[in-house]
Amino acid sequence: MNRCGDMMDIELDEFLSVGYNAAMSERLAIAVDFGGTSIKIGVTRGAELVDKAEPLPTPEFDSPAAIMEAMCATMKKLLRKHPQVAAVGLGMPGWVDFYKGVLYQLTNVPVWNHQVPVREVMERELQLPVVLDNDANCMGYAEWKLGAGRGLESLLCLTLGTGIGGCIVVHNRMLRGRHVSCAELGQTSIDFKGRVGPFGNRGAVEEYIGHNEFTADAVARYAEVGIQKTLADCSPYRLELAARAGDAVAQQMYREFAEKLGCLIMNMMYAFVPEACIIGGGVAKAGDLLFDPLRSCLKEQLFPVHYDNLRLLPAHFGADAGIIGAGLMAADYAAGRLQ
Repeated sequence: MNRCGDMMDIELDEFLSVGYNAAMSERLAIAVDFGGTSIKIGVTRGAELVDKAEPLPTPEFDSPAAIMEAMCATMKKLLRKHPQVAAVGLGMPGWVDFYKGVLYQLTNVPVWNHQVPVREVMERELQLPVVLDNDANCMGYAEWKLGAGRGLESLLCLTLGTGIGGCIVVHNRMLRGRHVSCAELGQTSIDFKGRVGPFGNRGAVEEYIGHNEFTADAVARYAEVGIQKTLADCSPYRLELAARAGDAVAQQMYREFAEKLGCLIMNMMYAFVPEACIIGGGVAKAGDLLFDPLRSCLKEQLFPVHYDNLRLLPAHFGADAGIIGAGLMAADYAAGRLQ
């Protein structure tokens, strides 16, 4: 029997409710957090990761079909162990049409460069309702519903990694683009004559504070003062350690990172005035080394009422935020209350 039932015939936008009862999200769900290096697949119940499969090595696959075949095989194994699973949630880093369940392009996965009806394929294979969304939205959903943003009606979530992902919630509603993902904030500009992004977009913030760019800029900055460093020497974690040990170059790199990130957050504050900005990802683990100069930067640039009412919060969920959020979306969808 097809367990999707009539659910697929209902517009996802209709699954809205006023409050959020976490108990209703306690259904088991299969969740996928898709990364350029590996694909994490597990079974979730609320904020708990109940079970997880061995990660799939993304670079080993030569086509979208091969990727989905491997994902389905892994999910079917989990389903045999957990037959109570109610739905499947997928968080994928790329241009997603949430309403149609289509993925147009996968970030950092060259073989996935064309449109694929992911939801349709997965539902046919698994005989379960499937929700597909951008991975940053999944992270944001977890933080909004059960994490640092719980109880808030309006917030901005940022995930800092190889790319810069965003999620926007306004008046208890997550914003989604009409045809593809919105809140692709890594592609927004902080310099109209700046570095060119992947779509010809000048000054894309991702080209300044993505992990690879941050690391490469640090190597160049050390070279300017006669110090030779490798890319490995300048990972965000090693730069954090160096900064805390008093390294002037590393400290300056974090201050400049905060200024660039602050420019993005400033723009978002003037655009929709969120109650909080939740920041997760590798660089965010630096804590006060990032948050202290970030607060100073924002205080200098925001209208006082904006600054006084903004909460800058570290993400509650760590590396599992994406998979927890994808599972929550799936469980809420199965319960008819996805927001």
